[in-house]
Amino acid sequence: MPIETTPLDAFIDALPKVELHVHLVGSASVPTVLELARRRPGGSVPTDERELRRFFEFRDFPHFAEVYLAVNGLVREPEDVAGLVLGTARDLAAQNARYVEITVTPYAHRLVGMPPAAITEALDTAARQARERYGIRVAYIFDIPGDLGADAVGGTLDQALAHPPEALVGFGIGGIEQARAPHVAAIRDAFRAARAAGLRSLPHAGEMTGPETIWEALDELGAERIGHGTNCLVDPRLVGRLREEQIPLEVCPTSNVCTGQVPDLASHPLPRMLEEGLFVTLNSDDPPMFDTTLTNEYRIAAGTFGLGRAELAALARNAVTASSLDAAGQGEILRDIDALA
Repeated sequence: MPIETTPLDAFIDALPKVELHVHLVGSASVPTVLELARRRPGGSVPTDERELRRFFEFRDFPHFAEVYLAVNGLVREPEDVAGLVLGTARDLAAQNARYVEITVTPYAHRLVGMPPAAITEALDTAARQARERYGIRVAYIFDIPGDLGADAVGGTLDQALAHPPEALVGFGIGGIEQARAPHVAAIRDAFRAARAAGLRSLPHAGEMTGPETIWEALDELGAERIGHGTNCLVDPRLVGRLREEQIPLEVCPTSNVCTGQVPDLASHPLPRMLEEGLFVTLNSDDPPMFDTTLTNEYRIAAGTFGLGRAELAALARNAVTASSLDAAGQGEILRDIDALA
């Protein structure tokens, strides 16, 4: 029996969208992961769909990181990288997404023997093909795996400076936030060099640690956007800073539940973040691993948090204005959102 579509569902489907926080390996669809696992057997990633979906049930963030690394280990050729980009572009275009900034962790691909220049060539080719095939513009953020130490910091910076893809717009850091402490100086130096080269500072912060990580991102890394940032609310002074400067926060509700950062969607801080006047965007993070989509995150905002058309359109506009698109590209999408709203 078909599921009845409400007028608000139809509005969400038609809403032009921008995705700012989605990881390349984490965007691999279940069929894609199964294909890679069957092609490269012997690892911990299941080759049966039911078992793979159970594999994607996470106890906590460290367990999620362990699973993510296992899937990343299946991505061994430049063609795999290009295929993941195109799969992400196809899936987002089907949701009326017009632009995406994909977070890539090149150091993880270098660990399995992929040459830096080959990684870049794959990313360049895939971005061009995504525009031609699906009408979606793809940009990239290079991401330090913060729990892999100083070599990961240096390797990521080297890739960004010596082998940047044409669509590279930002420099970030992810992984287990608590593991960054021994490498603070190297991380700061890397962000300073990346910013000097013209890249935007787009780190994850305040997802599994407190406000101190967000302060570090703002004051020492020069953050222009914050990935997650959901733990900012315990520090009124930080909330005031974020509100005053309108620093965009890339919020991923389903992700935060799946990795155990909040107990359930009803407990998610998104409504209070909006009440506080913070600049929020909606994002999917690692959609197949969390059994979500960008469109579904808008449905959650409507169904769980009670947001209406105007509020949803405002979130879509936020993502456009927080993006690295040029003024003409932003203006085109904003006009389409306004026409629908």
